[in-house]
Amino acid sequence: MFPYRLFKWIALGLGFAFLYIPIVSLIVYSFNDSALTSSWVGFSLRWYKDLYHDEALLRAAWLSIKIAVFSATMATLIGTWAGYVLVRKGPFKGFALYIGMLNLPLVIPDVILGISVLLMVIELRNLVGFPEANGVFTIWLGHVTLCIAYVSVVISTRVRELDTSIEYAALDLGATPLKVFFTITLPMIAPAVVSAWLLAFTLSLDDVVIASFLNGPGYTTLPIEIFSRVRLGVKPEVNALATILVVGIGAIVIIANRIQIKKSSALE
Repeated sequence: MFPYRLFKWIALGLGFAFLYIPIVSLIVYSFNDSALTSSWVGFSLRWYKDLYHDEALLRAAWLSIKIAVFSATMATLIGTWAGYVLVRKGPFKGFALYIGMLNLPLVIPDVILGISVLLMVIELRNLVGFPEANGVFTIWLGHVTLCIAYVSVVISTRVRELDTSIEYAALDLGATPLKVFFTITLPMIAPAVVSAWLLAFTLSLDDVVIASFLNGPGYTTLPIEIFSRVRLGVKPEVNALATILVVGIGAIVIIANRIQIKKSSALE
């Protein structure tokens, strides 16, 4: 028994080390006084000061965060309803087609998805003249298309775990299906909705391929900006910005998890 427990802890430690050593290294070297990431010279905040004056990188970061928030919000709204319909309203006529179309973005390559959305945007531009040029809207459209499938999977998994007797009891007492959803179902799946939003936010913030097809002049997202710079060598300013994002997003995730735990305890 003891060797098994020891092996389990060793495997767990190796797994966490594999995941977090690169992130810790990035954070540590963001405070390195040297421009080289191969050697430690001394502690310094110079790269954070340089980041403050790097308008291109800050502009790309703000654009990516803005698009990620909008994309995650819309994808969560559509994906939550789609996941709920998938579990509670099926099977219906065309159910197999509905599932296939909903899950298609999960299995097709991002390159194909990016080209598909780009062709749709071009056709819309030819037919109605909108959007006039590639930019925030086109990137947002591509990211929403990608994220809806992931949100629906998270939500449908949670809805399947719910006790339907509570919803049926509310319906028997005269509540409309819409009222049952907003007053009973939605509060119970709220932690999953938050998790789905965070997942969609991360997918949008991290995307390179789809954004590279749908961006336009003056609308360079952060991943594309970083990718173009990394090809010429890792810049310390990138490490500094990545550290800020890791700390910020990590804090949001921790707070969201604490809120979910409190809500789950209250429901129990």
